[in-house]
Formats: sequence, C-alpha cells, structure tokens
Amino acid sequence: MSDNDNESGVSGLGWFLAGLGIGALVGVLYAPKAGKETREDLVASALDAKDKAAVLAQQAQDRAAVLASQGKQQMGEYVDRGKEYYDRGRTQWAQYVEKGKGLVQEHQDKVSAAIDAGKEAYTSTTSESHS
Repeated sequence: MSDNDNESGVSGLGWFLAGLGIGALVGVLYAPKAGKETREDLVASALDAKDKAAVLAQQAQDRAAVLASQGKQQMGEYVDRGKEYYDRGRTQWAQYVEKGKGLVQEHQDKVSAAIDAGKEAYTSTTSESHS
C-alpha cells in the first residue's frame, strides 16, 4: 500500500470529523428545537461521532497489523531467497576453484612431462655424440 493511500485515510478521517463539527454547528444555529432538546441532540451526535471514530481507529489499527504481518512475511521470504542465492553462489565458486585447481595440476603435469622429455632428449643426444 502506498503512502498516498495511507495519507488519504488519515486525511479522510480529519475531513469527516471537520464536517461533523460544522454540521453540528449549523444544526444548532438553525434548530427549531428547544435548548434542552438541542443539547441532547448534540450530546447524541457527539457520542455517535466518538463511536464512529473509535470504529475507524480500530479498523486502521487492524489494517496496520495486517500490513505489518505481510511485511514481516515478505521480508522473511527475501532473506530466505538471499540465503539461497548466497549458498548457490558459494557452491559455484567452490566448483570453479576445484576446476581451476584441476587445470593447474593438469598443466603442471604437462610441463613436468615436457621437462622430463627434454632432459631425456638432451641426455640421449649428448650421450650419442660422446660415443
């Protein structure tokens, strides 16, 4: 949910309460009722507004709890996925290192064989020329 949705909910509650107050004031100014009846109506309207505000606050609290829970779940999934990628990368790195070690060993063996062959060729060439 975006910040705009959240702000519009808070803003909507503010406008609701402002409208309720203005409506009560207009009602008092134009009320054809006696003072006692008007006061009773105002008290009833105020209590009704209080109840509605409490309901809206509870709904907002419940929604926030749901969003927090979803956020925690999503974060857990991201952490798990990150661990999985890390482990996969580490495994691939280990495979590349082992493959590299194998290639180095293979080239060392070829160089050693070439050196041994060169020594043998030199020895056989020098022994033939001395004979």
